Amino acid sequence: MPSSFRGLPPVVWTLFAGTVVNRLGYLVTPFLVFLLADRGITGSDISFVLGALGAGNLLGPAIGGLLADRIGRRPTMLIGLLGSAVAQGALFLAPGIWTMAASALLLSTAGATVGPAAYALLADSVDTGWRRRAYALFGWGVNIGTAVAGVLGGFLAAHGYWLLFAVDAGTALVYATVVATRLREPARTAPEKSAGLGYGVVLRDRLLLALLPVFGIQLFVYSLTEVALPMAVRDSGLSPVVYGTLAAVNAALVVALQPFVTARLADLPQLPVQAAGSALIAVGVALTGLADSVAGYVFSVAVWSLGELSVAGIAASVVANLAPATARGRYQGAFSWTWGVSRFAALTLGVTLYTGLGAAALWWSALAAGLLAAAATLGLRSRIAARTEHDLAA
Repeated sequence: MPSSFRGLPPVVWTLFAGTVVNRLGYLVTPFLVFLLADRGITGSDISFVLGALGAGNLLGPAIGGLLADRIGRRPTMLIGLLGSAVAQGALFLAPGIWTMAASALLLSTAGATVGPAAYALLADSVDTGWRRRAYALFGWGVNIGTAVAGVLGGFLAAHGYWLLFAVDAGTALVYATVVATRLREPARTAPEKSAGLGYGVVLRDRLLLALLPVFGIQLFVYSLTEVALPMAVRDSGLSPVVYGTLAAVNAALVVALQPFVTARLADLPQLPVQAAGSALIAVGVALTGLADSVAGYVFSVAVWSLGELSVAGIAASVVANLAPATARGRYQGAFSWTWGVSRFAALTLGVTLYTGLGAAALWWSALAAGLLAAAATLGLRSRIAARTEHDLAA
């Protein structure tokens, strides 16, 4: 067990193990651009299907956050995982653009329902000082699975795209089994009826409303690694296997270094580390525009991977620390919704900039936006510190 993660409770390790298994099957989405092209779908039709996929990342977190606070974390996770397995089959069998878009919407909605419940369960299970480590461990599990999935996805895609769907659905069912049989929720405070169970509690939090757009810009820049990077690889005349290898390089770096980086950075102030890491991600993403060979792409991936290592667990931890105990699901739902907005923007605005104004416009815009968001993060530092210190004192 890595020393930086020792002391975390069994619930966290169960979520970690289930996440590793589930992420082994995260194959269809990264290779969806190649799948659509293989079926003769190009241009604006690709944007339509990818837009539907992004739209589900707006619906899923809102639903997941509400359900997590209303019916519990475990039931919400089961609904999302089982729905994901069904949606995988529907997307593979979809005969046309409209049915593919509908299936993509269902797939991303169901998948995005799981995150807020899992994040809220992590916040329920650990004290404030350990949350950053818990969320970093969760992210480490994502990358362990992705490290294998990147290589596996490239291999399976070369032998038939149906294999991607089969593995994705199977791993979702395995994770659902883990949740149903191994996961236990700690006792938590019931929401006050007078406060309601909607998102009013989130909308009344001005500090959170100022913070989420900043995180959203940072997440938009990072999401380009999933959306625009495969398009750049394709336009460089390289094969899907190369993109799978790049994904594996990123995941392998995070898998190998995350425990050490977390141990070194865990005691430093969170927001300055978040700002520095986000700036590094922006620089790494912008370097994609200069790459025209495998070596160039590997270098750019290495740069933004170092930024990813630095920020692991911080944003979710900050949101969890701001949340009332009775609204953790909705706060994490709002954070995950911000992630969904960012991915939707990457899938639509990012693709539009890339195809309409050219790749250079996208990469320079990403660099400028990422650096501005890093500066804004530092600007909110004092307000967040005052709020969390007050809550701890209370």
